[in-house]
Parts: sequence; C-alpha cells; structure tokens
Amino acid sequence: MQKIFHWLPRIFCIVAILFISMFALDAFDSRLPITKQITDFLMHLIPTYILILILFIAWKWEMIGGIIFILIGAGFMPFIFSINYNRNHFSIAQTLGIIAMINLPFIIVGALFIYSHFLKKKVLK
Repeated sequence: MQKIFHWLPRIFCIVAILFISMFALDAFDSRLPITKQITDFLMHLIPTYILILILFIAWKWEMIGGIIFILIGAGFMPFIFSINYNRNHFSIAQTLGIIAMINLPFIIVGALFIYSHFLKKKVLK
C-alpha cells in the first residue's frame, strides 16, 4: 500500500503537467514565422517549468511539495475564474468545469503527496 501511495502522486502529477503543457500548443500558427512560434511556445511552457520544479521538490520533500501543490491549485482558482467568466463570458457552470479540470488535479496531487508523507511516517514508527 505504501508503494502505491509513493508512486501515485508522482505519476498523477506528471500526467497533470502533460495536460497543462498541451495548452502551449496554441502558440503554433502557420501565419507567423517559425522563430516567433517557437518563442511563443517556450513562453507558454513557463507554467510547465514551474510545475516540474515543484514536482522535484515534492519528490524529495513530500509534505512541502504537497502543500505547494494545494496552494497553487487553490490559489489560481480566482484567476482562472476571472479569465473564463469575465473575459470569455462563459457560464458559471462552464467556468467551474474549467477550474475543476485545471486546478483539481493539482489539489489532489498535493493531498496525495501529504498522505504519502504521513503514511511513510506511520510505517517508520
């Protein structure tokens, strides 16, 4: 059981980061020069770089990484709500669905890292 909860948050986090990274693909536009497309793509990947850095932290220090993932997941909810509801004029239901799709995986990952931390402490006692 401990081994499952050791790997579950790590694998789930990698999948969530890959999902977030897919949004960077909108930087490619055939009407733009290739250098501009690549520059835009690398800039769109900045959240991915940050999430990978946090994953490295969580890999070594599960409690700290878990707390950071929960804070990121919860902290960006108002920002994503604002973008999708106010700017794009989506309905509240659509906006909440988008928030759940983007933020909820990182809150779950954070909780899994924290649970894994306490599970390991319990086994060591």
